[in-house]
Amino acid sequence: MNSKVTDFLRKFGSLVGLLLLCLILTIASDKFMSIKNIMNVLRQSSITALLALGVLLPILTGGIDLSVGSIQGFTMCFMAYMVVTAKFNSFLAIFLTLIVGALIGYINGLLLTKLKLPHPFISTLGMLNIARGMALIITNGMPISGLPLEVRWLGSGDIAGFPASAVLVVLMCFVYYVILNHTPFGRYVYSIGGSREAARLSGVNIARVENLVFVSSGFLSAVAGVVLAGRVNSGYPLAGLGAELDAIAGAVIGGASLFGGEGTVVGTMIGVLIMGVLRNGLNLLNVSPFWQTVVIGMVVVLAVWVDVLRRTSEYNAAKKKI
Repeated sequence: MNSKVTDFLRKFGSLVGLLLLCLILTIASDKFMSIKNIMNVLRQSSITALLALGVLLPILTGGIDLSVGSIQGFTMCFMAYMVVTAKFNSFLAIFLTLIVGALIGYINGLLLTKLKLPHPFISTLGMLNIARGMALIITNGMPISGLPLEVRWLGSGDIAGFPASAVLVVLMCFVYYVILNHTPFGRYVYSIGGSREAARLSGVNIARVENLVFVSSGFLSAVAGVVLAGRVNSGYPLAGLGAELDAIAGAVIGGASLFGGEGTVVGTMIGVLIMGVLRNGLNLLNVSPFWQTVVIGMVVVLAVWVDVLRRTSEYNAAKKKI
């Protein structure tokens, strides 16, 4: 019975947590379940969702990407500079911004695979500072505002009553679900996180997979940058400061293991929604932003602790069978 309960919580624990949280907040605040508030939660969570989806792949390989928030900030400023200062066509500017994000991700991959840095923590920590510095340089430390309507629509527009950014997240989730579950690349990502040596002996080109993983992370960071720029109608160099922590937290709360090899797109989105709903609920209950930070931190620590306990339990169970 205990093993069945453990297996159930492993698969559906984050979903149960989200439903319980929604139930509690519905009782605590009559505004929580209003359509307006739900749409607000979806709009606010969409940017974190894109970053979390991007950082999920490095986590699945047993790595990490600490640069996603800074890449988001830089690409946001890059696009704003292109459309406002350089007068580029909006769609061309968005396309170039996505290419730049993917290129920065590729550089992250090369720092790991070609320079043989010991862990992506080091390479992406360096890129965190480089991208943030480039954002300050390109804007001279000042926001660039006055974006065209088509850019603003991505961040603040609607599609059939739903936030356009949330619809974009759903499309990205579908694409990445297919990639991770129905392609050889997805199997390689999980296998590297499960056992790097076994993946290597099976003929997996680990360097190529890791490069593509970071390209994907950089690309989605740029998508998040475009969406955020549209939402606030500007590009400002400090955008995304600390966003990488929210993204990693969303993935971990949703069941992704920092040890690698475990995690899903659906679980990551549930984790992001837990954070978004929690922040929204605390705002509705007039909880101080300072205490909100404390609560979110405690939730993240709890999620990692549960992952460690589960790993230890699985290891002990396997040891007993032997």
